[in-house]
Amino acid sequence: MNAIAVIPARYASTRFPGKPLARETGKYIIQHVYEQVARATSISRTIVATDDERIFRAVQSFGGGVVMTRADHPSGTDRVAEAVADSDADVVVNVQGDEPEIEPADIDQLVALLSSRPDVPMGTLACPFPVGGDPADPNAVKVVLDTRGRALYFSRSLIPFPREAAGRAAVSGPRGAVAAHSEPIGSPPAWLLHIGIYAYRRPFLLSLAKLPPTPLEQIERLEQLRALEHGYSIAVAIVERAAIGIDTPEDYAAFVRRAGAK
Repeated sequence: MNAIAVIPARYASTRFPGKPLARETGKYIIQHVYEQVARATSISRTIVATDDERIFRAVQSFGGGVVMTRADHPSGTDRVAEAVADSDADVVVNVQGDEPEIEPADIDQLVALLSSRPDVPMGTLACPFPVGGDPADPNAVKVVLDTRGRALYFSRSLIPFPREAAGRAAVSGPRGAVAAHSEPIGSPPAWLLHIGIYAYRRPFLLSLAKLPPTPLEQIERLEQLRALEHGYSIAVAIVERAAIGIDTPEDYAAFVRRAGAK
C-alpha cells in the first residue's frame, strides 16, 4: 500500500500568526513536523501543502517536498485533496502542521488500521483522556465508538455524559463542576480524546472534498463530521497519548524548552 503524508500549512493564525515559521529551536515548526512524519516507516513521501510563498520557500530551504495550493480552501481536508489530486497514492495521511512532537509510530498505526480495514474509507486516532485534563473543555474534542471501533460521533461537548454521577454531584455540589470532575458510571470507563490526524483512501478523499459542508460539521466546527453525516464510516485506533500541539506563543515557548532539554 502506497501511503503519502500531507501537512497543510497556512500562515494566518488568530492566536499565533506565522506559526509554521517560528524558528527559535533553529528549525521551523513546519520542519520539526515534516521530519517527524518522514520517520514513519509506512510513509513513502511527505508533502507540505501551503498557500503562502513564505512557507513554500521555508520548506524548500530544508529540502522538504512542498506544493502550492489555492488560498480559498475552507478546510485543511480540502487543501490536502488538492495536493494529491494527481497522485498515485493509495492512502493519504493528513497531519496537522502544528504538532512537532507527533509520534512516527502513531502514523504507522493509523496506516496499518486502514490497511487492515478494507470496509472503511478513512481512519483516525484517539487516546484515553489525559490525567488532569478537563473532558468538558470544548477545545478538547471527544469521540465515542461502536463495538467495531468505528466512530459514532465527535463532539466538543462531554460525550458520553455520566448522567448518574452528575445527578449525585448535583445534590452536593455546584452544577457547573459536575461534567468536568465526575467519573462516568458504567461503560466506557473513560473518555476518549480525539487526535486530529486522518488517513483516507485517496479516491474517497477526493469525493469527500466535493461534498457540501453539513449542519453538524458547521455547528461543532469539526470537519470529520461531514463524513459521518453523509453516512461514511471512520475507523478509530487507540494510541497511548496525544502529541502536544502548538496553538499559542505560550505553547511554543514550552516546546522550545522541551526541545532544549533533549
